[in-house]
Amino acid sequence: MELHAWLSLLDAREYTIAREVIMRGVALVFVIAFASTWRQFPALLGERGLLPAPRFLARLEERGIRGGPTLFRFSRTPYSDRLLRVMCAIGMLLGAACVLGLPQLGPAWTTIPVFLVMWGLYLSIHSVGQIFYGFGWESMLLECGAVVGFLGSDTVAPPLLILLFLRWMLLRLEFGAGMIKMRGDPAWRDLTAMEHHHLTQPMPGPLSRRAHLMPRWWHRLETLGSHVVQLGAIWLILLPQPLASIGASLVILTQLFLMLTGNFAWLNLLTILVAFSAISDPFLRWITGGPWPGWGLPHGPGEGRGAADGGVLASSPLWWHVLVIAVVAGLVVLSGKPLRNLFSSHQLMNASFNRWHLVNAYGAFGSMTKQRHEVEIEGTLAEDPDAAGEEEWHPYLFHGKPGPLARRPRQFAPYHLRLDWLMWFLALRPGADPWFAALLKKLLEGDPQIRRLLRADPFDGRAPTGLRVRLFDYRYASRAEHRASGDQWVRTDLGIIARLG
Repeated sequence: MELHAWLSLLDAREYTIAREVIMRGVALVFVIAFASTWRQFPALLGERGLLPAPRFLARLEERGIRGGPTLFRFSRTPYSDRLLRVMCAIGMLLGAACVLGLPQLGPAWTTIPVFLVMWGLYLSIHSVGQIFYGFGWESMLLECGAVVGFLGSDTVAPPLLILLFLRWMLLRLEFGAGMIKMRGDPAWRDLTAMEHHHLTQPMPGPLSRRAHLMPRWWHRLETLGSHVVQLGAIWLILLPQPLASIGASLVILTQLFLMLTGNFAWLNLLTILVAFSAISDPFLRWITGGPWPGWGLPHGPGEGRGAADGGVLASSPLWWHVLVIAVVAGLVVLSGKPLRNLFSSHQLMNASFNRWHLVNAYGAFGSMTKQRHEVEIEGTLAEDPDAAGEEEWHPYLFHGKPGPLARRPRQFAPYHLRLDWLMWFLALRPGADPWFAALLKKLLEGDPQIRRLLRADPFDGRAPTGLRVRLFDYRYASRAEHRASGDQWVRTDLGIIARLG
C-alpha cells in the first residue's frame, strides 16, 4: 500500500459534526472567558486590584522566579488595564469568528493560528491571575485551545490523531476525577457523598435545593452512577463505534445533570465538548433521525461532505498529516507524568506539569464537605460603629452566594464569578487571606471597581464607617419550612469573626 493510502487512514471522515461542535464550542468558551476577564480582572488583579498584577510580576522578578509565560513582560510597563482589555477584545473577536465558522472556510491551516492566539492571550492572563485563576477548568481551556485548532478547516477531514488525543484528555478528566473520589473522602465509597453535594457545592443553582431534597436512595444512585461513568463507562471511548459514542453520551448526560444542579463555570460545558471527540456522525444521525443542516454527514463508505461547500472531502495532503503527527508526538511525550499520576497513590488534582498547561491532571471533590458555612460582610454608616445597633448593619450581597433567605439561587455558569468562588473557599477556612484583607479595605474605601462586582451595595457607593464579618451555617429549607415561610434557606448565626473601622 502506498504511503498516501496509509496516511488516509488517519482521516476521520465520520467526525465532521464532532469537529464543528468542538471548535465552535471551545471558541464560545473562550469568548465567555475573555468577557469574564474584561469585567472582573481590573477589580481583582488590575493596577488598583485586590492582588495587583504589576506587584506580582515585580515580586517574581525580584526573586528571580521565571513564572508562567505572559505577554505582559514584553510591554512598556509590566502590566496595564488597557493592554489587558485589548487582549480580551482580540480574544473575543477571534472566538466569535470561530463560532460563526469563518476561519473554518479557509485552507486547512487557518484554524491553527486563530486558536493558538486565543491560547497565548489567555495563557498570558492566566500566568498573572494568581489565586483568582487557580481553577482546573482554566488549564482545561488552555489545553483545549492549544489542540483543537489542529482539527483543521472544512477542506480536510478531521484528523483521527487529534480526536484520539481529545479522548485521552477526557479520560484524564473523568477517570482522574473518579480516582480522586475513591482515594479521598469515604463518603464516595459508602455512596453517601451526594447527600451533601447539592447543599455544600460552591455555587448552587435554581434546581439545587430540589435535588438535595430527593430521597436517600436517589442520592445513592447519583453517587453510584458517578462511579459507573467515571471509573467504568469512560473506557468505552477507546473502543470502536458505536461503543465509543455510547460511552461519550453517558459522560454528556452526567455533565448535563451537573449543569442543571450547580454552577461550575465552564467545566461541564467544556467536558461535553471534549466528549464529542468520540461521537461519530452516523451515531448522531441515528439519534436525531437526519443530518444537521450545513454540517454534513457521511454519504457513503469513506466519504463525507465538507461543511463549507457541500463537496466530498478529499484525502488530506501529506504536509497536513506530517504536521498533525508531529504535534501529537509532542503531546504524547508530555503525557508521561499525567499518565503516571492517574495511577499514583499520591494522585494530584488539577495540576499542570509544564508552563504551557498542556496535558494536565484534572479532578474535583476528592473531599466532601457536609456543612455549608457562609461568610457575610456587613457595613454601617453609624458615626460610632462599636455602638451601632443591629438595624444599622447591612450586608453586601454577592451574585452567586446565598444571602437573603428567600432568594432562590441563580444560574450563572458557564460564566465564571471568580470572587464568589473564593468566598466559598474562605468559608471553609476563615482567616486573613491577603485577597480578603484587601477586599475589606476596598469596601471600607467605597471602591467603585469592587462594588461593580457585587450584586448589591447597601450604601449606594458611600464608604461605610465600619465593617464586620459574620459566619453563618446555611441549609436548605425543608418542604414544610418552605411552605410556611417561602424561604429557600435556613441559617444559624455562628458569630462575628472580624471588625474593621
